[in-house]
Amino acid sequence: MSKQHPEEESIKDRVMNSLKKEIPDNNEQQKMNDPEIETEAEPTLTRSNQKGRANTVSPNKKTTNSQSSDKNSQKRSRQNEDKIVNRIVMIVVLTLILVFSILGFSAYRYVTDSLKPLDSTNDEVVFVEIPIGSSNKMIGEILEESNIIKNGTIFNFFTKFNNLSGFQAGRYQLSQNMTLDEISGILKEGGLAADQADARLTIPEGFDVSQIGDAIEKDTSFTKEEFLAVMEDQTFFNQLKDRYPALLTEVSQVKDVRYRLEGYLFPATYDYFEGMTLENFVSQMVAKTDEVMAQYADAIEASDWNIHEILTLASLVEKEGVEEEDRRMIAQVFFNRLAIEMPLQSDISILYALGVHKELVTYEDLEVDSPYNLYKNTGFGPGPFNNPGTSAIEAVLNPLDNSYYYFVADLKTGKVYFSETLEEHNVLVEQYVNN
Repeated sequence: MSKQHPEEESIKDRVMNSLKKEIPDNNEQQKMNDPEIETEAEPTLTRSNQKGRANTVSPNKKTTNSQSSDKNSQKRSRQNEDKIVNRIVMIVVLTLILVFSILGFSAYRYVTDSLKPLDSTNDEVVFVEIPIGSSNKMIGEILEESNIIKNGTIFNFFTKFNNLSGFQAGRYQLSQNMTLDEISGILKEGGLAADQADARLTIPEGFDVSQIGDAIEKDTSFTKEEFLAVMEDQTFFNQLKDRYPALLTEVSQVKDVRYRLEGYLFPATYDYFEGMTLENFVSQMVAKTDEVMAQYADAIEASDWNIHEILTLASLVEKEGVEEEDRRMIAQVFFNRLAIEMPLQSDISILYALGVHKELVTYEDLEVDSPYNLYKNTGFGPGPFNNPGTSAIEAVLNPLDNSYYYFVADLKTGKVYFSETLEEHNVLVEQYVNN
């Protein structure tokens, strides 16, 4: 082998160096291929430039300091907001605690006061009527309405808490200086006996409000005018309706009614005691009606009519017939007329509209302008025309089936004759009334 010359080595080195220059560095190649990577040329600084650069803060450092300052400011702001919120929450909580404390104390004082006599210095006797079937809650309401106790609800809770029961219906003499314990004891013993009454007032079947007023004025210290004022007292009626909603709700919704309690003052014998209020006396009559009508609740529910309509029709039957069978027949005649939208054409309605009591109704009377005129108006009219008894009510609930539309009673014997046509009816009227 021949030795290599120095020139050949030199040529080889030059070739390798040339290739290195032509093949770029990886980082440089990446920068060339990625346009997002910027190549920053390092400027050549003179001595004086290097000195000046040493005293200059870089832009990146300024941004970092600014961000740090913003974060600190936001943190302080949040801390201040938290402090304010905490203060508000604390104030609200303390306010609620104060309010509930005041309410609790007030409620406690109210309850304790309600357990005491309404007026320990007042021993004036008040007559209170407790109807049959009254619950403890209802008794509490009656005592409150009678101004004997402060709160009926507290009385109800008192009886439940002390497990008191067995209160009896009747008439009681109570006063404001009695405690709830004393009142409860009296209610358990029972009310006044009938022989203790100052008067016994009998309301006949079929009496209307005006006639009842006459009877009350005759046998008690009340006047008819005072009684009629009670009949027109809407506040008193609302109190009764709240006590007997099943009985009085329907009549409370009727328009053009003369007296809302007409038909709801049950005919019976009632005890009168000196010192009792007129409202007390009337309340026992309504309570009796509620007691009676409750016995027919299922029959009324099974019928097509409500309590107000039953009592209205019964008030007509009460006056139109005497015998039980006649009343049941008459009731069906009225139902037959209602079925074909024929006016009930009862003379009883004319007499009530006129406000008079007489045997014969004239043709002129039939022209009276009144919603109670059932010759001109179809349906039941505003309401009852008097206060019917049990027999008339049962006749309406149990009518005798028939196909009659007319009836007339013999004025001498009271016997009732029925007919299907107006022609037949006119013949009977001529025979048993006009002659």
